[in-house]
Amino acid sequence: MGKKPIIGITMGDAAGIGPEIIVKALSKKEVYRISSPLVIGDGKVMSSELIVRSSELKINSISRIGEAKFKFGTIDLVDLKNIKMGRLKIGTVNKMAAKAAVGYIKKAVSLARKGEINAIVTAPINKEGLKKAGFEFPGHTELLAHLTKTKNYAMMLVGGPLRVVLVTTHLPLSKVSSSLSKEKIYQTIRLTWDNMKYFGTKKPRIGVAGLNPHAGEEGLFGKEEKEFIIPAVEEAKKKGIRVEGPISPDTVFYRALQGEFDCVICMYHDQGLIPLKMLAFDKGVNITLGLPIIRTSVDHGTAYEIAGKGVANPQSLIEAIGLAAKLVKARSGGR
Repeated sequence: MGKKPIIGITMGDAAGIGPEIIVKALSKKEVYRISSPLVIGDGKVMSSELIVRSSELKINSISRIGEAKFKFGTIDLVDLKNIKMGRLKIGTVNKMAAKAAVGYIKKAVSLARKGEINAIVTAPINKEGLKKAGFEFPGHTELLAHLTKTKNYAMMLVGGPLRVVLVTTHLPLSKVSSSLSKEKIYQTIRLTWDNMKYFGTKKPRIGVAGLNPHAGEEGLFGKEEKEFIIPAVEEAKKKGIRVEGPISPDTVFYRALQGEFDCVICMYHDQGLIPLKMLAFDKGVNITLGLPIIRTSVDHGTAYEIAGKGVANPQSLIEAIGLAAKLVKARSGGR
């Protein structure tokens, strides 16, 4: 790819820190050196952020990609005009903001499917807000899979030296076991194997974490390893995938950090997110594997408790934009 990739950045929940971190990220010249960023959001919200955060930036509202300047100092914006400022209260759950955030995502997916943008980077949305607005999706990952009609998908998180992929995502811990199956675990291993080439590893070494303490200890501490995880790992090995497991969750991440594994498959959300965020809290990036489009995201939420205070850290968003640009190049064969 000869020119810089166009990265569509969805504004996320207007009541959260999304607009703030976008303005802060796009005030960095480094973002424009590697990409052509395009914000998809609300013009009034973004203008309000500019007034507070930066007098050096200006907004260029566009209706088609050809009108974008992609020049440092100007924030190119597809303005969906779906926020009424009088009804927006920063730092609180808001049905209007949640509904608007879904609108940004739908628009970004449409632009990506048409080839008008090369990747999507998402600012955070609020799951409670989604539910109050009538949406049943627990997060971006499931919504994007629905919009792109993707059946096999997985959440990967990258932070510092660690890469983790989740078999289950936003579920109560009490429902994790009943949601596991040999097929689901195998498909997650397969997706990881097929996508690691875009991260520069054609034949990755994959470690699979057990669900239970000591990976079940031969059934003493749980049956899921014998029933689901071992059969999935054996199936993957038959297909030539370099995979080991189930490995005790209390050692698998240490072994990955020592260089034994290029990626760790985790059975549930916090199993993978706790070690990753401990290592790279401000630099973690979320990637959705299996989609027909490239999507990365910050690895944090709307952070209502600090929204509007000017203290939000944009580094995760900057990392997400950078990784999206690298993935565009990798998928295009480095052109």
